[in-house]
Amino acid sequence: MSARPTLWRNARLATLAGTAGWGLVERGAVLVDGATLRWVGAEADLPRGLAVETEHDLQGCLVTPGLVDCHTHLVYGGDRAREFELRLRGATYEEIARAGGGIRSTVAATRAAGDAELFGTARRRAQALMAEGVTTLEIKSGYGLSLEHEARMLRVARRLGAELPLTVRTTCLAAHALPPEFDGRADDYVEAVCAWLPQLHAEGLLDAVDAFCDRIGFTPAQTRRVFEAAHALGLPVKLHAEQLSDQGGALLAAGFGALSCDHLEYLGDAGVEAMARAGTVAVLLPGAFYFLRETRPPPVEKLRVAGVPMAVATDHNPGSSPTLSPLLMLNMACTLFHLTPEEALRGMTANGARALGLADRGRLAAGLRADFVAWDLEHPTELAYRFGGGNPCRRVVVAGVERAP
Repeated sequence: MSARPTLWRNARLATLAGTAGWGLVERGAVLVDGATLRWVGAEADLPRGLAVETEHDLQGCLVTPGLVDCHTHLVYGGDRAREFELRLRGATYEEIARAGGGIRSTVAATRAAGDAELFGTARRRAQALMAEGVTTLEIKSGYGLSLEHEARMLRVARRLGAELPLTVRTTCLAAHALPPEFDGRADDYVEAVCAWLPQLHAEGLLDAVDAFCDRIGFTPAQTRRVFEAAHALGLPVKLHAEQLSDQGGALLAAGFGALSCDHLEYLGDAGVEAMARAGTVAVLLPGAFYFLRETRPPPVEKLRVAGVPMAVATDHNPGSSPTLSPLLMLNMACTLFHLTPEEALRGMTANGARALGLADRGRLAAGLRADFVAWDLEHPTELAYRFGGGNPCRRVVVAGVERAP
């Protein structure tokens, strides 16, 4: 420990330190040494004779770990408001996609946007997430669908992490949809994606690899080829799985030790069991479920019984989840998917971090990274209880340093 650490005191802590429960500490304090939590507990138990550099009185605020948004598509051009109207008139997500809308329309807008525009719009989106307590987020590519444009998206994501006070993890989702230049040649496109991965990895742009395995995405066999290429590079994999149909994607991904499988509305028993064995996180995305007016929720009770860790994320994207409110997702996870408030918060802290392969955050415990948020609330249940009408986030600390409001 350095000679003069920083003390944050007079707070109610929701540490989430155990495998279940809030881990509440009344009138608690955290001791920060550099970027690390060195001590967490009740103020009355602080080490005797402690000398601190700075002391912050949190005036009874609730303190939680920093929020982790483990599934976003933050970098893109344009929007898809027109498609929202079409869906309200009865068109399905699949019908819009097959007619040339959907992901392809965002690909065209993203390719047409300059680097400065992509960075500027993504920066504003990231700042909106940060304003509600996000300290770590994942950003996927997948709206470039060529080596040039996938690399541009990933470079923008890396720049966001370098210039903003938050951690950004990057995921290559080139196997998101078939670009127009590969019409009718899905296998050829998958071969191209596999060839791009070593180049993107060599440039230091990748933390993980993802794919969209579904009727309007890629087959399990094609997804397997992408995963094999990722594993050859030592990169972990994730999967958009079982969103619109059960293609056995979760079973496949678990076989590769996937960090996470995401969406999962049509997840079957075999997929649940495979994820439990592999320790794969189930990432629940209530924003997309709500926005697409889906009626079949993920099998939360089966995941719970099997012991599959559940994360919650915004899935921010222009087509199916244009939200920038992680707090609203906590509420929706409870109201739409029947998570408990504690499960929802754990899903956007400890389990969100796990879905990104990050073991150093998501809980308040000695030795972990000093990412935490002070809220103008009395109890952590209120984070999921409230929706709209104000932001209770008051102070955010990232790697031991308070972030400017």
